[in-house]
Amino acid sequence: MLGFDRQAARFTWTAVLVVAGVYLIYLVRVTLFVFVLALLFAYLLSPLVNLLNRFLPGQRTRGLALTLAYIIFVGLVVVFAIQIGSRIADQARQLVTDLPNRIAAWETPDTELPPMIDNARLEMLSKLRDEINSRAGELITALPQAGLKFLSVASQLIYLVIIPILSFFFLKDGGMMRDHILDLVNAGPARILLDDVMEDVNVLLAHYMRALVLLSTATFIAYNIAFAIMGVPYGILLASLAGILEFIPMVGPLGAGLCILLVAAVGGAPILGVLIFLLAYRLFQDYILSPHLMGRGVEVHPLLVLFGVFAGAEVAGIPGTLLSVPVLAMVRILYHRMRRSRVGARSGPVTPVVL
Repeated sequence: MLGFDRQAARFTWTAVLVVAGVYLIYLVRVTLFVFVLALLFAYLLSPLVNLLNRFLPGQRTRGLALTLAYIIFVGLVVVFAIQIGSRIADQARQLVTDLPNRIAAWETPDTELPPMIDNARLEMLSKLRDEINSRAGELITALPQAGLKFLSVASQLIYLVIIPILSFFFLKDGGMMRDHILDLVNAGPARILLDDVMEDVNVLLAHYMRALVLLSTATFIAYNIAFAIMGVPYGILLASLAGILEFIPMVGPLGAGLCILLVAAVGGAPILGVLIFLLAYRLFQDYILSPHLMGRGVEVHPLLVLFGVFAGAEVAGIPGTLLSVPVLAMVRILYHRMRRSRVGARSGPVTPVVL
């Protein structure tokens, strides 16, 4: 019998709203990613702001603490760029110039190897050297054309200014924003659940950003010291690469390790020592340093991490890869909170999620 089913209409309307919301998020994905980066940057500066605010005299010192935190951060960036950035750039140019010659030095027959293996080795080295030469030639040829693309690149540089500004407002008015979000929900179990979830996410992001920066810094320092001791060429460049790729879970450190081994082998460094160091440091970081810094609330199973990294790369490219772990951790928090709220409604008070 034909008729109007209110429940079916309600479900259909809800589905339409969900699809429209997802499509809207897709349309504003770039702007949304900028705001997410600004939020993460705010969490990065939050410990410094809180520390300065604690020691500054007066009642209303939040703005002064924010200003001093930004000045300190910019100063550190400038010092790093002057002291280390120039050396990284010099080593990168030297690597592009020297690598083909170092590979060519290996292209000599080895009588100790079987002829079939030696021929395969020589062919692989020849292809690698030709590929590096062609890529280097393309880079040199493209340099005069770089000025024509400056305007298109400059349009993206505006985000370097927008992100700190947005982070300033997140740090200044974060508490007020949270209160406004809570006011959207009436008092009751739903509001309590939302408040608990927001608090858990706040602690999660703070732990996650602190851990990422500390892990990246520790990797850069440890690799730089080890490479200097072992005489690995382009040590600062390789240590910087390893530190940056720490922001990509699991896949980033693996890619950095392979690049380091390749450059160490071609550059004549003790490849066995480099391999032992990489394995030892990875064990130390994965089983001691990272669990201590991340905290229990950020723990995600390695299978889920791999799934999140590859799925995030397919959905949103590099932004999806970078945000995969915090998104999975937030989904985990939401699941545990909802589950515990239902259990608590039947058996008693809900225990907090430990982070």
